[in-house]
Amino acid sequence: MRTCLTRHALCLLLVVAATGAVAQDKGTLEPHALPPLAHPDDPKTPAKELFGRKTAPTKDEPKVVGFYANGCLAGGTALPINGPAWQVMRLSRNRNWGHPTLIRFLENLATKVHKAGTWNGLLVGDMSQPRGGPMITGHASHQVGLDADIWLTPMPDRELTRLEREEMSAINAVAEDRRDVDPKIWTPGHLALIKAAAHDPQVERIFVNAAIKKALCRDTDPDRAWMTKVRAYWGHDYHFHVRLQCPADSSECKPQAPPPPGDGCGKDLNWWFTDAVLHPKPEPEPAPEHKKTGLTMAKLPPACRGVLNAP
Repeated sequence: MRTCLTRHALCLLLVVAATGAVAQDKGTLEPHALPPLAHPDDPKTPAKELFGRKTAPTKDEPKVVGFYANGCLAGGTALPINGPAWQVMRLSRNRNWGHPTLIRFLENLATKVHKAGTWNGLLVGDMSQPRGGPMITGHASHQVGLDADIWLTPMPDRELTRLEREEMSAINAVAEDRRDVDPKIWTPGHLALIKAAAHDPQVERIFVNAAIKKALCRDTDPDRAWMTKVRAYWGHDYHFHVRLQCPADSSECKPQAPPPPGDGCGKDLNWWFTDAVLHPKPEPEPAPEHKKTGLTMAKLPPACRGVLNAP
């Protein structure tokens, strides 16, 4: 994180602001298929335009290909939109897909915290597209079926209507000054939920807003090992992001480097609350020719072309 210090801070904040806005954007009750691409075989066509048009998974055995921000997913499985302790949000996005290990993890976590009485149930946001890959809006990662956004809003005691799933917003747990959590929103249940997720041995990383990380650091439990997995990252005011380890059945999955040692509650966390990060100086908008259009198929793992074109 420290490599993206002040002169790049604004750019990162703009990216995250856009991501956060998309995460809270309303869906629609009448989703329309994207129009066909005029030149789908053009090597310059962004991969997100190709994967974003795939509405169903491949019929292959489940397999993760590539890295979380550069890959795809074969044999994806959909998380059921309703469960005994979870509900899927923004159904119109069709992003409730993942590797079977992610599906099992979410179902087990939801059941665990519900039975414990610490959290009523999960409202699940974006996971992956049916075949993974880059998304047209919202995320740089979530490409391989091992990432999931969990809202910082407990599931209500009733089934949400389709309209509510498309239009209601998650609750912002961060205070207005960005330096801590909002005491009117943050509860022991938030801590218990994130802690339960981090204790799962399949979890590689959990990303939260720095203010939320600060609140977690105040936990007095002498067991701090779980805290190492939870790292501050841009955005994540309304949800936390869970990332699982590469599954054993996916030899082409690229693991993430381990986090720095320690609980992440020291100098690295303090950096997020410096004035340069909280209030970055504006930088000029890049010229249109310098704006990135995203990954092309040539930049994804070769096996992703087979995933894209599979029946």
